[in-house]
Amino acid sequence: MTYDITHLKVSEDDNGQRLDRWLKKKLPRTPYALIQKMLRTGQVRVDGKRARAETRIEAGQDIRLPPAEPKTEKLTFRSETGDKEFLQSITIYDDGQLLILNKPYGLAVQGGPNITRHIDGMLAQLRNLKGVQPRLVHRLDRDTSGILVCGRSLAATRDMGDIFVNRDIKKIYWAIISPAPRQDFGELNGAIAKGEGKRKEAVVINEETGKASRTLYRVIERSADNDAAFVAFWPRTGRMHQIRVHSADILGSPILGDEKYDCNGAMIDRYDLNGRLHLHAARLIFRHPKTQEIMDIRAPLPEDLRSSWQKLGFTIEYDSDPFSDILARDVEQVDGFKGTTNKLNASESKVSMGKNKRKK
Repeated sequence: MTYDITHLKVSEDDNGQRLDRWLKKKLPRTPYALIQKMLRTGQVRVDGKRARAETRIEAGQDIRLPPAEPKTEKLTFRSETGDKEFLQSITIYDDGQLLILNKPYGLAVQGGPNITRHIDGMLAQLRNLKGVQPRLVHRLDRDTSGILVCGRSLAATRDMGDIFVNRDIKKIYWAIISPAPRQDFGELNGAIAKGEGKRKEAVVINEETGKASRTLYRVIERSADNDAAFVAFWPRTGRMHQIRVHSADILGSPILGDEKYDCNGAMIDRYDLNGRLHLHAARLIFRHPKTQEIMDIRAPLPEDLRSSWQKLGFTIEYDSDPFSDILARDVEQVDGFKGTTNKLNASESKVSMGKNKRKK
């Protein structure tokens, strides 16, 4: 426990960061609610003055921290020998500004209840000569593999984060869904809300309480019996489990291996496929925040998914941009695309749903 008043200097790498996020990083065992209380009551001082949670701190400033009681003494991350080598083995791009990984299935991106191994914790092993640790720009579900972007500095992380927030980026996911959808391409629209009860760890489509969400999809290939399809998804918004719930509840075709969203496992058993979630962040196209060059990052399919692709007769080395006729921004204004999208809303879906419920 920490019961002494302490003073810390803001490092160059933390210049411009929000005060509340900086405090959360410096006081990892202190509940965020307590940090907010410290700020509201003026216990935290910046250069001797009261400051708000949203205050942007500057390098060299003195931050006064009051006595704080840790939430728990239990470690939330357990480092292991070989973490650095592991991260290097899954690195697909690193220019000193951006670090891009091909995250494997089953590895969490950040910590949480009962999670002691995650990418965020391992990144400390990749500090540069100035001691700066890479930071996550976005997240991937634990069960989704593929491209994960980190910034090598606070500035790079912030600039890349702006690109994600402004949607000036093309994020393409590959998936196998079943059954194959009727239309080869389209747009899925359905407001997403947190689930309740048995679905509290999932999300649901709820047009009254949910947040507007939009996903584009295109069928790349269909299986011989049309009981499955290799599909590319481009989420135009960034909600939790967006692709998964849109595919299952609006398109009516759950992603293989997604038991949380109604995949019954019949296709897995029929073709003797790997039981993992068949969703992979395969490609990222964006303008580099520093050099302004157009970046086209690709993450090859991992071996467990390559096997499923082969058994269903799908092309593993597919190399085209399935959304080449769509710009990263102002989608509806692109010539040759406006009016050609088959829009499917939750209310028009073949899947029958009530409020916060999913068809069984």
